[in-house]
Amino acid sequence: MEAVAGGGDGESAGELVRRAAALVPLEYYALAALVVVSVLAYRFLELHVLGDLIRGFRGGRVELTFHPTSEIYHRVASKCRSLHGRYLATPWLASPHLQTLFLGISGRPPSFTYKRQLYTVRDGGTIALDWLLASDSNDSDGILSKDSSTPLVVVVPGLTSDSAAAYVKHLAYSTARKGCNAVVSNHRGLGGVSITSDCFYNAGWTEDLREVINYLHHKYPMAPMFCVGTSIGANILVKYLGEEGENTPVAGAASICSPWDLVVCDRFISRKLVQRFYDKALAFGLKGYAKLHQPVLARLANWEGIKKSRSIREFDHHATCVVAKFETVDTYYRHCSSASYVDNVAVPLLCVSALDDPLCTREAIPWDECRANKNIVLATTLNGGHLAFFQGLTAGRLWWVGAVSEFLVALLDSNCMHRQTAQDHILHSSLESSIDKSPYVNIMEDGMIAAVTDDDPCGDASPSNLMPSREASARAEPAIQEPRKNAREVNGNPEEAGISLLGSSYKPTSPAILSPIFSPRTPGAPDSTRGFMIVI
Repeated sequence: MEAVAGGGDGESAGELVRRAAALVPLEYYALAALVVVSVLAYRFLELHVLGDLIRGFRGGRVELTFHPTSEIYHRVASKCRSLHGRYLATPWLASPHLQTLFLGISGRPPSFTYKRQLYTVRDGGTIALDWLLASDSNDSDGILSKDSSTPLVVVVPGLTSDSAAAYVKHLAYSTARKGCNAVVSNHRGLGGVSITSDCFYNAGWTEDLREVINYLHHKYPMAPMFCVGTSIGANILVKYLGEEGENTPVAGAASICSPWDLVVCDRFISRKLVQRFYDKALAFGLKGYAKLHQPVLARLANWEGIKKSRSIREFDHHATCVVAKFETVDTYYRHCSSASYVDNVAVPLLCVSALDDPLCTREAIPWDECRANKNIVLATTLNGGHLAFFQGLTAGRLWWVGAVSEFLVALLDSNCMHRQTAQDHILHSSLESSIDKSPYVNIMEDGMIAAVTDDDPCGDASPSNLMPSREASARAEPAIQEPRKNAREVNGNPEEAGISLLGSSYKPTSPAILSPIFSPRTPGAPDSTRGFMIVI
């Protein structure tokens, strides 16, 4: 007995633990490892399956923030079923990151063809206006006359999104089915359009939106006009509405997943590992956008710094601040944050945000300012990700698209639409020549662009009026070097000018996380100009 005890006393505690551990079956270790990995993955991906299960898969209630005496709520939002129900995310997308990822990879957008109008702003920049008419959703050829009273919905995409983005197509299609004409106002340099001036857009650049809205109101004065902004587009829209106050022709608007306060969002996106992934991915996408327009941007900004940028902040330091002449990045962020303009919004405005948005944090939402403004209704959901809000087992619908459609229809049926009290905006003198006589093109199902011979952006798009895709491809390449010259030659040959301006390689692609950048490759540009990015 003493010998055994002595032997036992000779063993260290570590050796005893190892001997005991060796007696545990390997299956138990595998099970324990699986549990640990599952818990870490659950927390890292911010899954909410258990929360959905506890709520009986009924979803979380949509929370509304508004002024107690708000007529916009009592006469408009109160009639929207989506805003007074619950939102349940698609079960197999029970994570803000999975939702955002799926929106970028697929998004399951509806299939349709836009009619394209090229709009030249006063500084010579070119914007692509992509139209989807209410009549197009019924498979008929419709013409929007100047005295048409059909409601018009202007869509402002996110940071590097264009009309081909899945969520934009969901919104445009839903709008058209509700009987409205949708027009997507693509940002400069996106949608397959080259940069034709020394001006680039940014998170607070409202001049392009202002010109587009004034032009559309001038062209179709009888049509009630609504605006929907998404992500950075929402920030631009709210800032524009705050700048204009009562002096805007916009009858109503919706802001979806706005960053609100860019300083707060900048700090948030570098806080956690998963957020830093978004930051790097977005910066990579922005560099891809910059490479598309390298000849112009390299002359205006710090090109070497742009190439080395590994975050949005670094890109803004080397590109945005230099081009837009901001002293510091924080100065740019503070100047362009829409939260500072909420108080002056005089238009019925629905704001939608997900509290688990992985890009635009809930910490940036101006709760008190929204509550104090009688024109604003803020709707927040527990889940939804960034611009996703997928519904149903097949993830075929975006909840916010339905909510916005309901809100705009209810607003249209009410007497709460904003009516401009003053019209002191001045259309630039080249409006008639640069817009009404500009080339109009159709984005075909095969991704090619064809010119429309009508002199109205919403004219007859029958096959007889479209240039065949192969012919367009053959005729486009020689004229790519002088897009601005060709843009002025529309009176001579509108078809040739239209194709020359855009080039033949524009192939709309659904926006994707870790997929080619939304803006297609510039004709003749090397493959290195292609980037990867996230929906924003």
